[in-house]
Amino acid sequence: MKQILLICLFISTSLCLGQTETEFDKPYISLGVIVSDLDASLDFYTKVIGMKQTGEFSVTGPIGKSTGLTGGVPFDVKVLKLYDDPNATEYKLMSFKNQKNNPEKHIQERNGMRYTTIFLKSVDAVLQRIKDHNIKLLGDTPIELPDGRTFILVQDPDGVFIELIGN
Repeated sequence: MKQILLICLFISTSLCLGQTETEFDKPYISLGVIVSDLDASLDFYTKVIGMKQTGEFSVTGPIGKSTGLTGGVPFDVKVLKLYDDPNATEYKLMSFKNQKNNPEKHIQERNGMRYTTIFLKSVDAVLQRIKDHNIKLLGDTPIELPDGRTFILVQDPDGVFIELIGN
């Protein structure tokens, strides 16, 4: 009996150790989103979508240039998360005061990152905030998905599509 218990313990430990071996330092992705109006986008993501600002930082012109991110232009970054947890995905907003992109109606109209999907326990509160802030619902949403969850599609102030999926 002791041998069986030891074998089970060994297998469990081996499986756990194997699952944690990866080349990645963090279990999440940090996304950078360039917006035309930082205040308007910050309001949209915090007051409508419900994200929390968990931090902010500045990048100097020399650092922007040496990293290759900018040609020497400094910028400020607002860090948002769905909830304040060290392992939550970061959604980083920054602005260079660029003009808004041409409006698009569907994701197939341009290459690159086109939409963000956010999973909710319930869509009721976000749907109410969408209505309160006069955000246009896209397609025939909200619609019920085959698995019973609700799907909502909106766009942020710069036209990035935001999918909201929940009960």
